[in-house]
Amino acid sequence: MSEADACRADVWLWRARFFKTRSMAARFVEEGRVRMTRQGQETRLDKPARTLKVGDQLVFALGGRLIAVAVEAFGDRRGPATEARGLYSTLDGG
Repeated sequence: MSEADACRADVWLWRARFFKTRSMAARFVEEGRVRMTRQGQETRLDKPARTLKVGDQLVFALGGRLIAVAVEAFGDRRGPATEARGLYSTLDGG
């Protein structure tokens, strides 16, 4: 699996600007607070090193809001917010 095909969950959450630091993202994943759906199979992420692929759907609660997103890209860095928004698309809550 090449780096272009997958990305660590903690790195992606940090690059997508859901968390200020990568360690905060890693702690959030370790606590089992992120659910991932891949090809109809839902699992709870429990390790920050779990890989995400394009098309994976993530659901987690953050700041009192339920966030549901689909992974669209991985990015090469943690860029500005406009760049980060290109890494995911939001899913309707219905």
